[in-house]
Amino acid sequence: MRVQLAPRITADPKAAFGKPVVEGTRVPVEIVVGKLSGGMTIDEVMDDYVLTRDDVLAALSYAADLIASERIRIRA
Repeated sequence: MRVQLAPRITADPKAAFGKPVVEGTRVPVEIVVGKLSGGMTIDEVMDDYVLTRDDVLAALSYAADLIASERIRIRA
């Protein structure tokens, strides 16, 4: 059962171990973000993974939303 997590981002327990992927692909969000953080350009990621610019930006937006909602407890 596929679940829409965000615009252009889905998860399906039968694909990519249930991790969030770019909709219509098997490309995990973590791969897109990891490649960009490793120095690849958006155009390079698009070419290597057959994604659109909107796909790449959707992956970044989804990752940013996850980080924004993260709560960290610091114990002294």
